[in-house]
Amino acid sequence: MDNFYTEIPELRYHLNNPLMERICELKERNYRDKEEYDYAPQDYADAIDSYDKVLEITGEITAEVIAANAESVDQEGPHHADGRVEYASGTKQNLDAMVKAGLNGMTMPRRFGGLNFPITPYTMCAEIVAAADAGFGNIWSLQDCIETLYEFGNEDQHSRFIPRICAGETMSMDLTEPDAGSDLQSVMLKATYDEANNCWRLNGVKRFITNGDANLHLVLARSEEGTRDGRGLSMFIYDKRDGGVDVRRIENKLGIHGSPTCELVYKNARAELCGDRKLGLIKYVMALMNGARLGIAAQSVGLSQAAYNEAMAYAKDRRQFGKAIIEFPAVADMLSTIKAKLDAGRALLYQTARYVDIYKALDDIARERKLTPEERQEQKKYAKLADSFTPLAKGMNSEYANQNTYDCIQVHGGSGFMMEYACQRIYRDARITSIYEGTTQLQVVAAIRYVTNGSYLATLRDFENVPCSDEMKPLLERVKAMTDKFEACTNLVKEAQNQDLHDLMARHLYEMAAVCVMSHLIIQDATRAPELFAQSAKVYVNYAEAETEKHNTFVSRFHTDELACYRK
Repeated sequence: MDNFYTEIPELRYHLNNPLMERICELKERNYRDKEEYDYAPQDYADAIDSYDKVLEITGEITAEVIAANAESVDQEGPHHADGRVEYASGTKQNLDAMVKAGLNGMTMPRRFGGLNFPITPYTMCAEIVAAADAGFGNIWSLQDCIETLYEFGNEDQHSRFIPRICAGETMSMDLTEPDAGSDLQSVMLKATYDEANNCWRLNGVKRFITNGDANLHLVLARSEEGTRDGRGLSMFIYDKRDGGVDVRRIENKLGIHGSPTCELVYKNARAELCGDRKLGLIKYVMALMNGARLGIAAQSVGLSQAAYNEAMAYAKDRRQFGKAIIEFPAVADMLSTIKAKLDAGRALLYQTARYVDIYKALDDIARERKLTPEERQEQKKYAKLADSFTPLAKGMNSEYANQNTYDCIQVHGGSGFMMEYACQRIYRDARITSIYEGTTQLQVVAAIRYVTNGSYLATLRDFENVPCSDEMKPLLERVKAMTDKFEACTNLVKEAQNQDLHDLMARHLYEMAAVCVMSHLIIQDATRAPELFAQSAKVYVNYAEAETEKHNTFVSRFHTDELACYRK
């Protein structure tokens, strides 16, 4: 592939979504920066053109540098010596190329050296990079931790740290510990205030820290002595220049080999508070994790794209029984399903990113002036949509990445099991996506309240009123029937008033909601661009209808006396 952006027309389609005009208007504050920065956009068309050009540059670097280095990085991996991490040689080349192209601090304001991009085109860049090397994507995309510092740090911290990230320094978020994985309330890394030096000191161990030897770290630590829950945790900024943190080891992982996953030892490390005390988990990590989950959704879509590319190329080239295997219905079915899940998952990803863009832009404006009543209403609407869609985007796309990379190997047959084919690396890299930044099971926990409070159902009913083409109308009617089954199953579970039943059925209801949402989105895309999405819409609705019926059968025929079978 010569360019990982221009050769995927679906990306440019999503960049030109009608909602982008409002996003640009908010992000650019009615294009006020054009008076101060000669590279700031003059208007909406100029902004989209700017995003398009940067995406093209990203696609070119991805093809010429990152993809070219992917196999060697996977084999070499990072090195550990004297408490420090040294990246693989290919990773260093990748970072150098991205920094020289100015692709760091992309979403940050121009006054800090950023590009002031919305989340949506930045997320596209993250997808593009992940399609070539998901491990490197982790290192590069962790720059979005700066969003949390920008949102909750003070002006002094902004001026000292944000320009460094925009200039190419790296970041990490240090959350998990040996005894605190998904349960972050159990974090015990100790933060004590050093009166003599007017700073905080951090002591303890962090584990499974992606890019753990980064330049700047956001650290979750226990600042309130005697506490053992989330109310005693605060967020801190640790600067590697100050020392005090050593890398004990780099984990030996199944995949994403280029990304160093580290165990860190904090020894009286100097740090400073980010935001207010006691809000580290309750407020700041929630914001940080939502951004990270959108990033993993993008990584997952990139991996699905890579799986589709590899499977399609092999199926066209490989001949059996006198013809290319793509001509066999069993293989064509796998390829069509991979593409349908890719297109539907990507539609969900960018719908979520656009929701995030609007509410975050309005949040930022609220720090400058009072929002109008209409803006407050808009902010509330899109914040809720973003919060409800994020666990769908992360959970479903990570599951699809695993399914699609599995099927990619299946298309390759015996060759797919050989290490010289890229599909095995893509498959190994995909496995982590449904685990880190919150397992799929935790995405269900995050989403289920939107099932039971009717939010997803209301969104689905709103989608039913979005005009569609004549070709898509029969599909739309089928999705309405799927939504009726989702509503009926939800009511059955709620009416039972049994918490064990509720917890067991949550995954089924979550997936029903998700496939209905994605069916609507792919129908909307096929209406606007049938040449890109009509085939995927038909395949995906067939798939989603079967999935809905499977869950409907399970939920509607389940008896509470069977619950004992699910307790171990």
